[in-house]
Amino acid sequence: MFKIKKKIEKLKAPVLYNIIEDYSEFDAPGNVTVCAMTEKEDLPGHAKVLGESYDVPLERMSTLLTGGGVYVYPQVGGLLTRGLFACSIDSTGGSPKQTFVLDLMQFAEAEQLAMARSLPLIEAAMEVFRRTLPEELKTKLHQKNLGLDYRTLDRAVAKGGDIKYIDFRKDWSPHFKRLCIMPDSRLIETGGLHEFAQLHGITTSQAKTLVEQGGTLEVDGEVLACQIVNGQPAVARFSAKNYTKAKELVATKGLHIMDALSEVGYNDPVMMRALARKELTGGR
Repeated sequence: MFKIKKKIEKLKAPVLYNIIEDYSEFDAPGNVTVCAMTEKEDLPGHAKVLGESYDVPLERMSTLLTGGGVYVYPQVGGLLTRGLFACSIDSTGGSPKQTFVLDLMQFAEAEQLAMARSLPLIEAAMEVFRRTLPEELKTKLHQKNLGLDYRTLDRAVAKGGDIKYIDFRKDWSPHFKRLCIMPDSRLIETGGLHEFAQLHGITTSQAKTLVEQGGTLEVDGEVLACQIVNGQPAVARFSAKNYTKAKELVATKGLHIMDALSEVGYNDPVMMRALARKELTGGR
C-alpha cells in the first residue's frame, strides 16, 4: 500500500517593498536604504517584519503602523542605550506613511527640539531625522512618489498607484541580501541573521553581535571578520592559514587584527578574485 503524502506549502515571506533606493554609502546617521511600496499595505506582515527587525513588540508595532507615533526603547540597567523607532502618518494623505529610527544622539536632539518648540515628539523626530539625509533624498521627499517617473517603472510596480509607505531602513534583514567572501573565493549571499548564522555554523546571538558591533569571531579554526562601514556590515571569512598569517602580522608589526586580516586578504589572489567580482556585480 502506498502512502499519500500531503503536500505542505511553505509560507512565503511577505512582499513589503517594490521600490528600493540605496543611500547606505552616505555619511552616518543619514545612511539609509529607502524601501517603498505602491501596493496595499500587508499590515500584519509589515508589523511582524519591522517588529523583529527593530525589537519592538508586535502589538506595539501594529499600533504604530495604524496610528503613528514613537516607541522609545526601554532603559537597560538604568541607562538608555538606544533611541527610538518612529512611524509618521500624514492625516491629510498628502504623503506616504514613513518609518525610521533615531540613534541615541538624535533622540536627545529630538527631545530638546520638542521641548523648545512645544512639538509632539514624532514631529521633532521627523525633523531631526530629515536633517541628516543626503540632499538628493531630501529633494525627492518633497516630490510626489519620490519624483519617480512612472512611465519608466516596471508595469507591476506602476499599476499599484501612489507609494503607500516608506521604510528608511538600516538593518540586516531578510529583505536585503548581503554578500560574504568565503576562503575559497565564493561570494555567498544571505538575507537575515538566522540565514547568516546557519551558513557559518554560529548562533543567531553571535551573528547579531558580529554584524552590529564588528570585529572577529573564530569558527572551526577559521575566522569571520566584520567591518562596519557607514553603519553597514561588510563580512569576510578567512581560512585557518590566512588567519595564522594575520596573527603573525599582529605579533611582528603590531597591527590591529582587522588591519592584519585586510593586508592578508589583499595579498591573497583567491580572495582578490572574489573582491573583483563583487565590484563588477555591484554587490555590497
